[in-house]
Amino acid sequence: MSRKPLPAKLTSETKCSFCPGTKCCTYITQKIPGPRSRDDFDHLLWQLAHENIQAYKDSDGWFLLINNRCTMLGDDGRCRIYATRPQVCRDYSNDYCEFDAPAEEGFELFFRDYDELLAYCRKRFRRWDER
Repeated sequence: MSRKPLPAKLTSETKCSFCPGTKCCTYITQKIPGPRSRDDFDHLLWQLAHENIQAYKDSDGWFLLINNRCTMLGDDGRCRIYATRPQVCRDYSNDYCEFDAPAEEGFELFFRDYDELLAYCRKRFRRWDER
C-alpha cells in the first residue's frame, strides 16, 4: 500500500487522511476487572479462545481488545456517518494516536491469543496444569 507524502505540518484535521488502514476504527476496547485468581485467569482464557479477542494491561487497568472494524468505515477509510457519528467517536482525540506510535508500546502486559495467556498463567500459577 503506498502512503501519501506527509504535509510539512501534520495537524489533527489532516492526520486521519494519512493513516494507512484507519487504525483507530478497527477495534474497540472494553475495561474488565483485573484478573487475580486462577478462576479469573481461566475466564480470561475462555475469552481469548474466541476469534479476534486480545487482552492487555496498561496504566489504566485491564482491557479486552476486540479486533473488529467499524461497519461505518467506507472503502477509503473515511467515516460514512461523520456528521452524525456517536459521541464516543466525537470525543476521540487524534492528538496522539496509533498513527504516532503503536498502542502496544504503552502496554504493561499484552496477550495476543490464548497460547500467550496460557504461558503466562503457567508461570504465574506454578500448579496451573494440576486440576
